[in-house]
Amino acid sequence: MEVNNWMETAIDAVIFYGPKILLALAIWIIGSWVVKRLVKTLDKVLSKKDYDPSLSKFLLNLLKWGLTVLLILVVLGTLGVETTSFAALIAAAGLGVGLALQGSLANVAGGALIMIFKPFEVGDLIEAQGELGTVEEVQIFNTILVSPENKTIVIPNGPLSNGNIINYTKKGTLRIDLVIGVAYASDLKRTREVMLEAVQNQPGTLKEPAPTVAVSELADSSVNFVVRPWTEAKDYWGVRFACIEAIKEALDKAGIEIPYPHQVEIRKKG
Repeated sequence: MEVNNWMETAIDAVIFYGPKILLALAIWIIGSWVVKRLVKTLDKVLSKKDYDPSLSKFLLNLLKWGLTVLLILVVLGTLGVETTSFAALIAAAGLGVGLALQGSLANVAGGALIMIFKPFEVGDLIEAQGELGTVEEVQIFNTILVSPENKTIVIPNGPLSNGNIINYTKKGTLRIDLVIGVAYASDLKRTREVMLEAVQNQPGTLKEPAPTVAVSELADSSVNFVVRPWTEAKDYWGVRFACIEAIKEALDKAGIEIPYPHQVEIRKKG
């Protein structure tokens, strides 16, 4: 009698749960295939758009795990499991993790924005967050710069994406701004010609846009000229230093004085 009751219970359970288990299994198999197809499709789209590899990997993992969690909830619901509590638990856990990792998540979001909108790329010389350096690597959490002194600078992506960024490389060329003072007795036309010739003959100075040399200020002890040659961004510092040296030598050769403070020795009469 007990065996018959056990058999009847087992048969009833199979009849009741069997279709649900088969349906849940089918949903899992089909759902897993759909998730894989969606991930592959997104991967192809990101590859065509030439997104950064680290951003692509992050987005693909985010999509995969998000859809997998959703699929698990659907399968549990098909089996008759109350999923409301699971959803609430996941939401609470997500909120807790989000609050605990608020700064890190802001950096992740900032990294995604940088990789999508690309205000700079690896190899660009930028100034941001009070730092100047060449971009060595853009990571999910941080951006790595190398300063002109060869120092490694790590900037969190959150503040970096929300702050001002000066990209010195993006346009390909840069203007060098110099201020050179000469004595008031100097012939201004001749002075302009000498400095213009000095920068024009300097290797690395571009002919277009043409250099500019003009009087900018009548200062207390000098007439100040602005000297503005253009050069390739990669040659900026070398050309800048070379132009300063060339201008000094050209002015000395032309007998044009660059004023500087003089010390006058006063002797007391004995």
